[in-house]
Amino acid sequence: MSQVVSGVEVAWEDPIMMRRDRMSTITVLADGRGVLPSVLMNSVREKIEQIKLPPGYSREWGGEYEDSNNARASLAEPLPAAVLGMIFIVVCLFNSFRATAVICLAVPLAIIGAVAGLLITNNPFGFMALLGLLSLGGEQVKNSVVLVEEIFLQIHQGKEPYAAIMQAGVSRLRPVLLVVLTTVLGMIPLLMDPFFSNMAAVIMFGLAFAAVLTMIVVPVLYAIFFRVRVPETIET
Repeated sequence: MSQVVSGVEVAWEDPIMMRRDRMSTITVLADGRGVLPSVLMNSVREKIEQIKLPPGYSREWGGEYEDSNNARASLAEPLPAAVLGMIFIVVCLFNSFRATAVICLAVPLAIIGAVAGLLITNNPFGFMALLGLLSLGGEQVKNSVVLVEEIFLQIHQGKEPYAAIMQAGVSRLRPVLLVVLTTVLGMIPLLMDPFFSNMAAVIMFGLAFAAVLTMIVVPVLYAIFFRVRVPETIET
């Protein structure tokens, strides 16, 4: 032994070297008892990111944060094609770009109620809230289509455009509000669930707020885009 080695030394050594993307990695795990991972992360993120790392070291967040970002990226890829397909269907339905513009401009109204719902319920904007916002956009398009379609039907029956707008708003008020009411009431049990609470808050508050604005803003936008003027004598 002495002819081939200079000495023997006993020391501790890591038996397993963990790697990620071929880089040596140390993974720190944490289990929040009774607390959502996003809430736990937000409470410690600022303090952890203030820790200075030695040269050659880097830090990345994993867990639910990483999974949520990956899910959002996967969801964003087919989203433009879905939006274009929805616009194409509306154009084919009304054979009018102006009517399509009226319907599309009413969609962002739902964001106001969605933001208010998250603030009131103190919920973060996570992946489930994003799914709720996408479904909320579809509901908003449906409500706008119902109202604009009724305006077209009233005009085809021979009514003046201004009277058709007024009559369509009155006749479609009850169906739209009933759909909103049943949806909001059906979401109340999910509001108490820790996993679905942010999605329920987005749909409930966003749909309720957008439905009221739809009955006001969509007729106004229709009158602007189609240059509908108030007649001197209004039909009743």
